[in-house]
Amino acid sequence: MTVIDQAQPAPSPEAAEPRPVEAPDVPRRIGGVSRTGVLSVLGAAVSALCVTLLLFGELAPLTGPLGFTVTWYLVFLAGYAALVALDEDGPAIRDRVMTVVLWSAAAVLFAALALVVGFTLWRGRDALPHGNFFTQDMQKAGPLDPLTVGGIAHAMLGTLIMIVIALAITVPLGLTCAVYLNQTRGRYARFVRTVVEAMTALPSIVAGLMVYATWILILGQQKSGLAAAFAISLMMLPIVIRAADVVLRLVPGTLLEASEALGAPRWRAVWHVVLPTSRSGLATAVILGTARGIGETSPVLLTAGYTAALNADPTQGPMVSLPLAVFTFVKSPEPDMIARGFGAAAVLMALVLVLFAIARVLGGRGPGHQSRRQARRTARASRRDVSRFADLHAPALPLFDGENA
Repeated sequence: MTVIDQAQPAPSPEAAEPRPVEAPDVPRRIGGVSRTGVLSVLGAAVSALCVTLLLFGELAPLTGPLGFTVTWYLVFLAGYAALVALDEDGPAIRDRVMTVVLWSAAAVLFAALALVVGFTLWRGRDALPHGNFFTQDMQKAGPLDPLTVGGIAHAMLGTLIMIVIALAITVPLGLTCAVYLNQTRGRYARFVRTVVEAMTALPSIVAGLMVYATWILILGQQKSGLAAAFAISLMMLPIVIRAADVVLRLVPGTLLEASEALGAPRWRAVWHVVLPTSRSGLATAVILGTARGIGETSPVLLTAGYTAALNADPTQGPMVSLPLAVFTFVKSPEPDMIARGFGAAAVLMALVLVLFAIARVLGGRGPGHQSRRQARRTARASRRDVSRFADLHAPALPLFDGENA
């Protein structure tokens, strides 16, 4: 056998050249903190400080700490935008500048909150360590008595009684009205929505005067904690209705449509689908209303009166709240009374924090997020449904007939 050697074709120059290795794609980082961003912020802040010092000290007749701060911030924004423009384009510049503005606003709000809380605790530091401050009332204490005598037990109890009564009135009415506005369309619903929006801007003194005129002057009732709770509920009701209405609007309409397609009536769909889905948002609405009502002073002053003794009956006799006690204490020129006032303000802030925590626990997590207890309860319900379905589809046993045996 003759082997014929076939000539192999010469490799082409293009095939002989090695292909360039492509670099892997590196995703661009669009969030977080980078070294360039930190250096840009620091450089803009230092340069703005230098320019502002030059303006206030040499070039312009400007004075005042507020003007210095505003000028420094404006120059800082301009300098930061100029530094970002060296590496980025127009949309990125606007995004970075707005990010700095939002972070600055958040920092200012947090600083203001920390200042208010810190100043209140510092001014009330003389009254808070005494145990009698939380267990005694001011019936046997005068303006010249030391801090070891007297306390705010009557104001704490009065605030709790008033806010509980106000919540018992406001929460059912507010949530019912919000569900009505969310599920009903028509002229009457628009009229109710207009009235609710108008009541949001209602001055607290007007609500107190209305309850004072109707409950005390017309009906002949005496000043009491119940009358103050009525006035507080008038202030809380529009806040709860508007916030709950906004939350109910966020519930997807497909959930309600699916429940109605399965044969559930509208009230059952709202009760078992809409309200549980928006439970955390409704808890937030109640929190906002509570924060509005618990700090009211003028309605309580007009409808509940003032007393230095402990009164646990909201229907008989005057009753005092913590905001009214703070207002009364700080009017005194005595340092001990002023310390009692700031101590009562600190207790009021702690009470609001506790109520917020309780409402958050009752509200639970957002839609789609279950706690361990809720997950266990859902698993038990699923097991019961599985066994019930299995019993429905189980084959029926034949009946025993003695004659055909």
